[in-house]
Amino acid sequence: MDPVVAETSRVEESVAVPVPVAGSSARRATGWRKWLCRRLLGSAGNPSVCLVLDDGAEIRTDAGTGRHTGEIRVLIHDDCPLLALAADPIYQFPHQFSCGTIEVEGDLVELLGLINDARPPGRVLAMVGRLVSRPWRVQKGTSLWRARQNISHHYDIGNDFYRLWLDRRMVYTCAYYESQELTLEQAQVAKMDHVCRKLEIEPGDTVIEAGCGWGALARHIASCYGARVRAFNISREQIAWARQRMVEEGLSDRVEFVEDDWRNIRGRCDKFVSVGMLEHVGRRNYSELGSVIDRVLEPGGRALIHSIGRNQPRHFDHWTEQRIFPGAYPPSPAEMARIFEPHCFSVLDVENLRLHYARTCRDWLERFDDSAEAVREMFDEAFVRTWRMYLAASVNAFQIGGLQLFQVLLARERDNTVPWTRRHLYDHIEKSAVSGS
Repeated sequence: MDPVVAETSRVEESVAVPVPVAGSSARRATGWRKWLCRRLLGSAGNPSVCLVLDDGAEIRTDAGTGRHTGEIRVLIHDDCPLLALAADPIYQFPHQFSCGTIEVEGDLVELLGLINDARPPGRVLAMVGRLVSRPWRVQKGTSLWRARQNISHHYDIGNDFYRLWLDRRMVYTCAYYESQELTLEQAQVAKMDHVCRKLEIEPGDTVIEAGCGWGALARHIASCYGARVRAFNISREQIAWARQRMVEEGLSDRVEFVEDDWRNIRGRCDKFVSVGMLEHVGRRNYSELGSVIDRVLEPGGRALIHSIGRNQPRHFDHWTEQRIFPGAYPPSPAEMARIFEPHCFSVLDVENLRLHYARTCRDWLERFDDSAEAVREMFDEAFVRTWRMYLAASVNAFQIGGLQLFQVLLARERDNTVPWTRRHLYDHIEKSAVSGS
């Protein structure tokens, strides 16, 4: 969610259920809160939503028409600090939603979309939005010690939690929907195959994976492509899960899961892959990541970096950075260039899977909502609301282009064995169509 503060236009309110207020001070307080609600709607560009106060007052942009069918209603309780909300909606809206002082009657993703569709365009307003999002804040670092703390904050909260709403392989990165009919499980396998085809992984290859999550890609490479994989991760929970699955699937002779930071990777490999780790590396370390790839990659090797990003340099909003991904940063393509430019890597392919990630996050959100009661029993209501906001805001951010998903394929600059065309990426689709006809 990224509402931008703007000058309000005419907003009126209607009171559905008039409730008498005792005392002039109470009336003044109610009037003050209604005025702030009008300003709040205006700052968001006057989206077609209804704000509802605890006394029954309804504030909307189209006065006098009453409640609409399918109208999204935002309940703002008396304990919600409206002044703070109006001053810093980018942080306070998700924060107050998590606290329960704001509730939403209707589709949360649709609400965030309405806010983004309504916000006025313009350089001045965009600048105000950037100021409100606190770009001057001190972001948590990504030193060896801090990186482990950052990762633990998000990924070590329990494998049982993630099992409730991820696919059965526990893939927590963008899926690849080759067709709209694919399930989440099928799309995650399609993503792993898409990555392997780009890297041209063959039997006998050695592969190094940096930031392996729960190990699904490493195991897939070994079992389906016949390669040997060394996969690195600093999340204890994820490594424990990955090692257990490796043994159960009989892959101990082909896969090694190493609990260590990417900066400590040694050895040589034919293929280097990192899916969903660059967001946690830190901008200052991009050149060092390039040095690691340069150190380990064989002359005829390939490297693939898969990362959330932005079209222009910009932090995650403060709420996301504080509550969900401490120390994380989504790079722009120009910033990603710091990885390969100093080491003369050639870019073979750049693909943007933004809409695939919007669909992935929507699937995650649906599965999360289906498991909300179990999550509540594991944690509490505030945790459920926090993660619902995070997943809904992620759907919206990828849908409107606030976030991108880049896959960048690299090779040595003198490597003339690079593919002549991209046909190898899509031959399997033609073969499937022929065999199915």
